[in-house]
Amino acid sequence: MKNPPIEAVLIEDDLALGEAMNELLTLNNFNVKWLKNGVEALHYLKSNVPDIIISDLMMPLMDGEQLFLNLKKLKTLNAVPFIIITANLDDTIQLRQLEHGVTDFIRKPFKTVELLLKIQNLIALKQNIINKYKPDPFSKITIKLSEKDFMSSVNEIVLKNIKSKVDVNELASQLFISKSTLDKKTRKYANCNISQYIRELKLDFAVKMMDLGERNFQFLADETGFKSLSYFSTSFKQYKGITPRDYVKNISK
Repeated sequence: MKNPPIEAVLIEDDLALGEAMNELLTLNNFNVKWLKNGVEALHYLKSNVPDIIISDLMMPLMDGEQLFLNLKKLKTLNAVPFIIITANLDDTIQLRQLEHGVTDFIRKPFKTVELLLKIQNLIALKQNIINKYKPDPFSKITIKLSEKDFMSSVNEIVLKNIKSKVDVNELASQLFISKSTLDKKTRKYANCNISQYIRELKLDFAVKMMDLGERNFQFLADETGFKSLSYFSTSFKQYKGITPRDYVKNISK
């Protein structure tokens, strides 16, 4: 059975290059929305979520960097890979894009196979993360999993609701115990209070996603139910003794 087309947004103001890329992607089972500048793209992406975004860096009205920074504010696009295409060889500019969170670069002139492989690899990575955690998020992602049935039940409830703030009273209710008993049992089996345990369980989930290749920290914060990126980063550093960015740098070496 043929795979469904990949939804791609291409932003390129060079008509000849845009036409060639549009044709290339279409021939390789992509549904392509080709837009000529960042302003058009921002307007379109506010109400459409593709599988991947491919954007030129230097464009009139709004360049690729400005576009990406605007798109970062839209939670619906946090998990969408963003590739920058550029002829600029300035390392400072490219490093700045990576610090912003851009997924990857392709330098002009590029080979068509390079573009296709990078796109396919990024989409495969995203799907791998989804497949690994969505159907059965309780199997291999916890570091502090106790053999006790009690802690297994806590893990299952927390992970089932990992994208939201876990209400301790509701958690106790689902376990048919009081809030104080929940806290006492957690201290006994995990050597920490229930709030800390929940936070660290969520952070363990984020670590596993980073190990699989996820590099979008806002996406990680949203997926693990932290109220803000700053709170996620602070909690991560307190728990792991290192910032999320430095953790990713270490595993990438």
